[in-house]
Amino acid sequence: MEQLGTSPKVLHALAQDIKQYGRALGFSQIGITGVDLRSAEAPLLAWLAAGHHGNMDYMQRHGLKRARPAELLPGTLRVITARMDYLPRAAPENWREGEWRRLAQPEAATVSVYARGRDYHKVLRRRLQQLADHIAAQVDPGVVRVFTDSAPVLEVELAARAGLGWRGKHTLLLQRDSGSMFFLGEIFVGLPLPVDAPTSAHCGTCRKCIDICPTQAIIKPGELDARRCISYLTIEHGGPIPLELRPLIGNRIYGCDDCQLICPWNRHARRSPLPDFDVRQGLDQALLLDLWRWNKAEFEQHTEGSAIRRIGFERWRRNLAVALGNGLRQTRDAAWRAAVIQALGEALVQASPLLQEHLRWALTQAESNPAE
Repeated sequence: MEQLGTSPKVLHALAQDIKQYGRALGFSQIGITGVDLRSAEAPLLAWLAAGHHGNMDYMQRHGLKRARPAELLPGTLRVITARMDYLPRAAPENWREGEWRRLAQPEAATVSVYARGRDYHKVLRRRLQQLADHIAAQVDPGVVRVFTDSAPVLEVELAARAGLGWRGKHTLLLQRDSGSMFFLGEIFVGLPLPVDAPTSAHCGTCRKCIDICPTQAIIKPGELDARRCISYLTIEHGGPIPLELRPLIGNRIYGCDDCQLICPWNRHARRSPLPDFDVRQGLDQALLLDLWRWNKAEFEQHTEGSAIRRIGFERWRRNLAVALGNGLRQTRDAAWRAAVIQALGEALVQASPLLQEHLRWALTQAESNPAE
């Protein structure tokens, strides 16, 4: 095994080998960048100072470590960023149109596309670790550590600097040939590998993602107020959902894809070759009332191996209650409304205070749309 101090020729060959092996593991693209993110520090501090991180306290707690990889893991010289497409293998050609139709159906439950298959943390971490082990088997990497949303890492910033794409106006990474329907993961290493050149941005004057956001959470190009984001509200936020935002959530019960669905670049979104991201539990066709009928044990069973499980049963029911309330306000289907009102009313008795409040709100929505 070669030690640190490896020649530039060997490091160049190793970088190419890392990219080739990464593709064999199912990654769509691998890029390498340095650790100097000083230009990202001021925007990060301003975003935190404005409170746009909501109650994600870990972002404030870690502060500038997010922009300083060498402080997060001393000895880090390079960051290897891997991109993995997640659109299900069976997604139809017109998958975006299908998603828009679903959002317009009050009785349907909409789960973000990325969360319909296996928990991506597990898929990425296992394969990133295989890639890290592959590197360590050839050369002493000094330090090496895998990250998949497991530490304060500015992953979009790192990926953009590594040439994997550019930061879109919705804050997600965009790639000309793949859109934004992919996951990112990182490997920190203590090797002076050759770095890749960043790519230029290609959003132009387009602002479709900003205009389509149901809650107007994208306050300006490249800046998101998480406190208004439906993904944040349905996943990260554990308390009551603000009253003024509940009607805007529609039938979205876990995450929101609107800014990605409207993005012209996602006409190029690629299907994953991995079965891990195939739809589980029929979540692309699920109905709100069917999901509401799950008890806690069934929730645990049906979300085993899924990212959804992390929000817990109470938050899951809170989200469903809001979606059902929106359905009561939007549809005049008498039989469906009666079933929803009965189901929500029966749940009131044993519900927690948090859930009770959302149930009562949901039931009041029927009053603004009396059945004919």
